[in-house]
Amino acid sequence: MANKMVRFVGRAGAVRPGRKVLTLIHAIAAGADSIDDTEVLRSGATEALLGHRAMAPSTLGTFLRAFTFGHVRRLDRVLGEAIKRAWELGAGPGAKRLVIDIDSFLGEAKGALKQGASRGYTGLRGYHPLLATRAGTGEVLHTRARKSSANSARGALRFCEELIARVRRAGATGEILIRADSAFHSLKVISYWRRRAVSTRSRSSNTSPSQSGLRRSRSRPGSLSPTTPRQGSASSPRPPTAAAG
Repeated sequence: MANKMVRFVGRAGAVRPGRKVLTLIHAIAAGADSIDDTEVLRSGATEALLGHRAMAPSTLGTFLRAFTFGHVRRLDRVLGEAIKRAWELGAGPGAKRLVIDIDSFLGEAKGALKQGASRGYTGLRGYHPLLATRAGTGEVLHTRARKSSANSARGALRFCEELIARVRRAGATGEILIRADSAFHSLKVISYWRRRAVSTRSRSSNTSPSQSGLRRSRSRPGSLSPTTPRQGSASSPRPPTAAAG
């Protein structure tokens, strides 16, 4: 599938990209967090178990450096097609409710020359990708790479549009419930979900520092709650005035 959908015309690493993609996937599943760690798949009779030739780390490095944004999008199509085929064999939700968790995370980049890596609000240099997973199974349904300094809501609408289209094409015909934090509750995103009849649930934590501070302020004598108007504001009751004599 990857050999047909991911093509590198005139670029290094263009030959048979499928087994290189599978080598990377299997290495990650085995706990690899760097290209050098993929060497473990070349030991013993591991290749017989995998069903494909495990490529050398140097070959994988050449392959990955050949990627452009267009190649990444083609690889994303491979993910969508893989989900569709698996769900057609019975792994999908069918007409049942599909619950999807959407969130972003910060991934640290070790190398100093990583393309697109930057420093975010934590001070770590790396990436800040979006990730959508299926609740109950942990399947990765969609992902989008972003630099670490990207705002949490950056690209949220486009990400949701692609996600819903993908799971519908894969055969999810029932109700869809999205669980996401406040970054995915902008007016544009909510309007899109309503047009697509998608249910939503906020995953905002009630124990966040801002919420904890708000509860502490409410517990102090004389503090103002959000529903308590300030003196002199337009919504506060006016003090009674003496009747003109």
